[in-house]
Amino acid sequence: MWTGGYPRIHDQRLDAADWLGDYVATYVQRDVRQVLNVTDLDAFTTALRLVAARTAREENRTALGSDAGVSHNTIRAWLSVLETSFVLFRLPRWHRNLRKRAVKAAKLHFVDSGLVCQLLGIRTPDQLSLHPLRGPIFETWVAGEVLKARLHAGRPADLYHLREERGLDLDLVADAADRTIGVEVKSAATLANDFFVGPMQFTERMAQAFPSTQAVARLVYGGERRETRQVVEAIPWRAIQEVDW
Repeated sequence: MWTGGYPRIHDQRLDAADWLGDYVATYVQRDVRQVLNVTDLDAFTTALRLVAARTAREENRTALGSDAGVSHNTIRAWLSVLETSFVLFRLPRWHRNLRKRAVKAAKLHFVDSGLVCQLLGIRTPDQLSLHPLRGPIFETWVAGEVLKARLHAGRPADLYHLREERGLDLDLVADAADRTIGVEVKSAATLANDFFVGPMQFTERMAQAFPSTQAVARLVYGGERRETRQVVEAIPWRAIQEVDW
């Protein structure tokens, strides 16, 4: 989570903090802002850090613009270029009509969790383990790994999130023509019974609403043991690339 997945860090065994700091300075702050013709570097850098602090949360451009001191349209343009540049990606709300009332905002995720740590000033893995945003950063890491797995397999991303105003809430939904995977993400190292509630509800609702579609329920967590409880497969973080997404 702290090192991130940029190949050069691992290929050349570079210090992640140094490389990511250079990356922010050269690519994000220089190249991206040149594309956008950003004149206020401080505002852009502030907005970038604010977005990092909101990773794995629903997009709120009005709040971001207010906090960064720029307009709603400016934030929209900046987010669009960051997405095009593969700095971040969006998870729209799941589009099948499974529920009547749903929150429509997309979730924002950074593609690389190491970049999030760099922007938030998290300088060591020990700091990350105690950081209040450890959970959202872990969720972003999981979403990024699933995104990479699907793209590397030649599949469309087709990733969403699901949250009803009252009821079902899942961090990730991976959709396909004949199969839909509902995923709960927990950074905890030990399993608790309530972790399984959302994925189980998801399979029950799918069976009622879309009986012809296979519903798969998964829980990705920060522990080491792989097991299945009822219909929910608990996947330890180390095994995330061992399953078919």
